[in-house]
Amino acid sequence: MKKVIFAIAATIAISTLSTAFVYADAHNSGKEENEMVEKFQDLTRDNTWEQKGKIDLKFNTYHPQGMTKVGDVYYMSSVEIIEKPVKYNKPQEGYDRTPGKGIGHLFVFNNEGELLKDIKLGEGSIYHPGGIAYDGKSVWVPAAEYRPNSKSIIYKIDPQTMKSKEVFRANDHIGGILRDGKHGTLKAVSWGSRSFYGFNEKGKVLSKSNNPSHFIDYQDCENAGKDSMICSGITELPQQGSANDKYELGGLALLDMRTMDMVHELPITLFSTQGHVVTRNPVFLENTKQGIKMYAVPDDDQSSMLVYETKVNRTTGQDN
Repeated sequence: MKKVIFAIAATIAISTLSTAFVYADAHNSGKEENEMVEKFQDLTRDNTWEQKGKIDLKFNTYHPQGMTKVGDVYYMSSVEIIEKPVKYNKPQEGYDRTPGKGIGHLFVFNNEGELLKDIKLGEGSIYHPGGIAYDGKSVWVPAAEYRPNSKSIIYKIDPQTMKSKEVFRANDHIGGILRDGKHGTLKAVSWGSRSFYGFNEKGKVLSKSNNPSHFIDYQDCENAGKDSMICSGITELPQQGSANDKYELGGLALLDMRTMDMVHELPITLFSTQGHVVTRNPVFLENTKQGIKMYAVPDDDQSSMLVYETKVNRTTGQDN
């Protein structure tokens, strides 16, 4: 048993170390930093996303939320709902629903879908982790009450020790967060990404603005370099002739982190076998030689990580 634990710890440490070097190299090279952003801006709804893999996760994933990758190891936030929040007939004390009950998880797993670590996050009514991101040193995770206009705890996790540390608390539901390594600030989205926040690492609000885009609600965001971030998400649209059925419209968006303006966006029309659009919650994008690779976990409980790739034909005529 001790040998198994040591092997897992060694694998995580090596993967983390190699990724730290890759991250540092990418952010010291203008070409590498710009590549993902430039490729993303060449994506259209005509791009073909080819499924390259399907990894069955060998643990109960509950309701996955956000995902990032550190070397060959994946981090995925998830909420285990014990008692679902119930909407009030009319708002009470500024809330539109009960807090419910649950447990916040940050799962760490490998390429075989094996669970390496289950990090518990939150306290009391704060149990809903959101979209997460890795900044080359730490994995940043928000945990919030499962209702809008509530409160949150922002954590960072050291991938080498797997220990979480509370960084600060926020007076809103923070649904996703990332750290801008270039400026040392944090960018965050609220419930349904209707508001954008800028924080310093002590939790001081540096900026707050309304999200002008209503195409999708951003669920998971990651730093893309070149003062940019890429967010994935979903919106549910009514189906004609049905009072209950909803169509899940998925999408990806490139944002300018300096202004939080949308630069480029496109719909994603890939669905899981359970009928969920793949950008429903956890998504991680990775730069490849010829295009972009997308990792997604759209389904709950007994989930699979779906892996897609698309080729990008650069409009500038450059060879990728």
